[in-house]
Amino acid sequence: MTSTPHEAPGPPGPLRALGLDRLRRRTSMKWRTYPEDVLPLWVAEMDVPIAGPVVRAVTDALALGDTGYPAGTAYAEALAGFAAGRWNWDGVAVERTALVPDVMLGAVEMLKLVTGPGEPVIVNSPVYPPFYQFITHMDRQVVEVPLGAGLRIDLDVLEEAFRTATAGGGRAAFLLCSPHNPTGTVHTAAELAAVADLAERYGVRVVADEVHAPLVSPAVTFVPYLSVPGAGRGLSLMSASKGWNLPGLKAALALAAPGAAADLGRLPEEVGHGPSHLGVLAHTAALNDAVDWLDALLPGIDDNRRLLTALLAEHLPGVRVHPAEATYLAWLDCRDLGLGDDPAQVFLERGRVALSSGIPFGTGGAGHVRLNLGTSPEILAEAVRRMSAAVA
Repeated sequence: MTSTPHEAPGPPGPLRALGLDRLRRRTSMKWRTYPEDVLPLWVAEMDVPIAGPVVRAVTDALALGDTGYPAGTAYAEALAGFAAGRWNWDGVAVERTALVPDVMLGAVEMLKLVTGPGEPVIVNSPVYPPFYQFITHMDRQVVEVPLGAGLRIDLDVLEEAFRTATAGGGRAAFLLCSPHNPTGTVHTAAELAAVADLAERYGVRVVADEVHAPLVSPAVTFVPYLSVPGAGRGLSLMSASKGWNLPGLKAALALAAPGAAADLGRLPEEVGHGPSHLGVLAHTAALNDAVDWLDALLPGIDDNRRLLTALLAEHLPGVRVHPAEATYLAWLDCRDLGLGDDPAQVFLERGRVALSSGIPFGTGGAGHVRLNLGTSPEILAEAVRRMSAAVA
C-alpha cells in the first residue's frame, strides 16, 4: 500500500501547511468553479500560505494607504538580483525592462511589437491554452509545431515551420514556453541556442514565456533564453506569480536583449498602467526576501512528483506520467484507459476530481489531463483514489 511521505522534522513545508477545510474558504477560481464535493487539482493555483515577507509588504502598504499606481524600478532590480543568485545570470538590465500587467498580457504586447495582424506565431504543442486564445484574439495566425521525442523541441520541424512562416518575406514570431507548460520540460542551453540560431537564420522573433522559471527542480538548471548565444534580439516575460503563488496580485516584467531594446522602447505607455501597485510590491518582496520560502516549497513539489508516480503505478497503472523537471504540474497520458479524448470529464463526473482537459492544449493533448501537484500529499492521494474509483 502506498503511503504519503513522512513529514520531516521541523516546520512543515508550504504544501503541508493548510488543510482542506481552510482551503475551501478561499474564493478564487480554483475553489469556486466546481461544487464543494469536487476536489480541484486543475488551474495553476497552489494550496500554500503566502510567504511572510510578501504578506508584510502588502499589509504594510494597505496600512499606509499606499494603494496608488506603480512606479520605479524596484521590481526589475529584485529580479536582477534573483537571476544573478539563482541562475548565475547578470543579464537583467533594468533599463531594458518594462512593467506589464501579467505574463500573458505582456506576451501579447511583445508579439504586437514584432508581428502584424494575420502574421504567424509559432507554438510548441501541447502548450498552455491561453497561447492559442490570446494569439487568435490579437488577430495573429497560430502555427503549431508539436513537441518531439521525449516531449522536447523538435528542431527539424521547428526549422521547417520557421522557413515556411517567413518564405514570403513577412514577419513571424515564436512564442516559447520555458519551462514548458504542461509537460514540465526544462529546455537545455544547447536546445535554446539552437532555437536562437534558427530564429536568426530565418528572421523569426522569439518571445519567451518564462513564468515557471523559479519552479525548477534542484536536479536541473534553468537557462534564461536571453542568456544563450544568438538570442540578442529576443524578448522575455518573467514574474514571481507562479513561484510564490501570486496570480491575483498582477505584475510582470518584459525583458529585452540588447538587439530588442528599440522594440521594447516602442511599448505604449498605457501598458505600464495595467500592473497592480500592490502586485509590484508583492513580487518585489518575493524575489528579494522570500527565496527561503521558495527553497522550502521545491522539495515538496519533488516529493509530490514521486508520490504521484507511485500512486499511479499502484492504483492506475494504465496512466503514464511524463517525468517533469519544473512547474508544479503533471502531464498524464490516459489513452490506455479507453476514456476517449477527454478523460478529465470522466474523472470529474465519476470521481469528483477536477483536472485540466488536455484538449485545449492543442495537438497532442487529446487523451491527456494536466494535474496540479501544488497541494498536500494527502489531497494528492485522495485525488488519485477518486480517479481510480472513476474507472473501476
